[in-house]
Amino acid sequence: MDYEIPILDMLTRLVVAVGLALLLGLERELRGKPAGLRSHMLVSLGAAAFTILGMSIMYETAVGDPSARIDPTRVIEGIVGGIGFLGAGSIIRSGGSITGLTTGASIWLAGAVGVAAGLNNFPLAGMVTALALVIIVVLGFFERELINKRKK
Repeated sequence: MDYEIPILDMLTRLVVAVGLALLLGLERELRGKPAGLRSHMLVSLGAAAFTILGMSIMYETAVGDPSARIDPTRVIEGIVGGIGFLGAGSIIRSGGSITGLTTGASIWLAGAVGVAAGLNNFPLAGMVTALALVIIVVLGFFERELINKRKK
């Protein structure tokens, strides 16, 4: 079978997706959140795999009947919808408080990192991961400090 995306390139994209999601998931894991290291890594891996699969199908059908071509943006739409469902599942409403919003957002972001890596856009995947870590870690620290000051 003739692949437009070489096997080593596919592996590199998958490893980058998993490695960057490891950073996002590690922060959630260290904070004891329900969706941590493995969840983020699997979401990113799945998003990258589906993106690569969509691109591969597009390449395979490009040489045949033009009516058989697929729109790769529809694959990405499906990925976003599926990951949104997972992220929503991490949000819990208990009484008057809501928890899990940051975890849900980071799961959704892990999917975006996976799609970027699957499309071979490593700079975007890296920048998204770096900015997400700044938001989650640094701003999270300031947010917790503000809450502690209000309680005193």
